[in-house]
Amino acid sequence: MSPPKAAARPDPSTEAILAHWRDAVPDDRLAHLVRDAARGLTRGLQFRLSEHGISFGHWAFLRILWNRDEGLTQRQLSIEAGLMEPTTHSALLKMEALGLIERRRQGGNKKRYHVYLTDKGRALQDVLVPLAEDINRIAVEGIPDEEVETTRRTLLAMIRNLAEDEAQALEAGMRITATRDLALKKV
Repeated sequence: MSPPKAAARPDPSTEAILAHWRDAVPDDRLAHLVRDAARGLTRGLQFRLSEHGISFGHWAFLRILWNRDEGLTQRQLSIEAGLMEPTTHSALLKMEALGLIERRRQGGNKKRYHVYLTDKGRALQDVLVPLAEDINRIAVEGIPDEEVETTRRTLLAMIRNLAEDEAQALEAGMRITATRDLALKKV
């Protein structure tokens, strides 16, 4: 997919986000700004992946497997992708049906599958990675290299800080309630 033309207008939801930051709350929380930037990056990549019949959800697992095609389990993939196991299971079934992965039992364990890329899944790396590089290039267009590097260092520090906070929360016994369980809880 070629990049959008400079004269193209953003979709209405993007217009609303830009107006929000420009007019309504230019000093709103950083979390919202990061979320909106991530949304833009995600949507840009989704458009490009869709042209190749790949969903953004499958992209996450392909990236992991391109780096570690060693027979990861569903649980390992869930942890690395930061997703719940039922979500991972559904995605893997679909990816298997598309011929991108194969699931194999190992060591006589009848329950645990190990996931491997097929030749088709492996070959997509050369097609899809340039699309992600393209959307990253578009995102930083016109921003000096030193500012991009500062942003990268800042975001990595934020990720590290938030990971430490999460580890402390888990040590304190805090858990994230699954969406399906929220309806069962009384607030």
